[in-house]
Amino acid sequence: MSLHDTTHFNCTIEGDIARISLNRPERKNPLTFESYAELRDWFRALPYSDEVHAVVIVPNGGNFSSGGDVHDIIGPLTKMNMKELLAFTRMTGDLVKAMLNCTKPVIAAVDGICAGAGAIMAMASDLRIAAPEAKVAFLFNRVGLAGCDMGACAMLPRIIGQGRAAELLYMGRSLGAEEGERWGFFNRVVAGDALEAEAMKMAERIVQGPTFANGMTKTMLAQEWSMSLEQAIEAEAQAQAICMQGNDFRRAYEAFVAKERPVFEGD
Repeated sequence: MSLHDTTHFNCTIEGDIARISLNRPERKNPLTFESYAELRDWFRALPYSDEVHAVVIVPNGGNFSSGGDVHDIIGPLTKMNMKELLAFTRMTGDLVKAMLNCTKPVIAAVDGICAGAGAIMAMASDLRIAAPEAKVAFLFNRVGLAGCDMGACAMLPRIIGQGRAAELLYMGRSLGAEEGERWGFFNRVVAGDALEAEAMKMAERIVQGPTFANGMTKTMLAQEWSMSLEQAIEAEAQAQAICMQGNDFRRAYEAFVAKERPVFEGD
């Protein structure tokens, strides 16, 4: 698929940074069957693109995402059989897997409502920054479902700790920006009118670095969850040896010797 041609979410590519947002601001940007699938396919295509080296997910109309649409998703789900339901839950999980495996750093800029699957998308991002009005809620139990949705029981405890994750998943309560920064969910909180600019600044700094090596870092961050320490150390040895064969490693050395700032080219 073309990274530029999206129907069910907004996407602009400036330089080598993709800026995406959900496109239903009048309903606080809920996800639909179609937007889930298109986002999944879009992130799946990223590893094969040399055009994009970082992704920024931004709010639209003051809100990040209200999660699965009550009328377009939750209503129809109540009428599906088990096979159909499993196909849906696997598809939503595939979006998270695609985000984790896309080899490009993803930054979530969160403002307003960030609930349900919207909270999962923020969780699955590499970096998260928030406006003071951001409210994150893993509210699955409030609609009669388990908190173990789209990898939440695996990923959220790794970000904020087991006890804090359990509190959010059992209670479905909102996590505010200040508390979220204190708990480690958000990297930082910035003024609402500076949120998107700050997210883009972070992305710009990342893409000025060695983008091939950044992709390796993202890959290892995801893969090492299921490794023993010995396996992880060996995998990192192999990953680093691959990066040492790259031209960016040589450029960094030559720039250091010349007392100049390296200019990386991602190879």
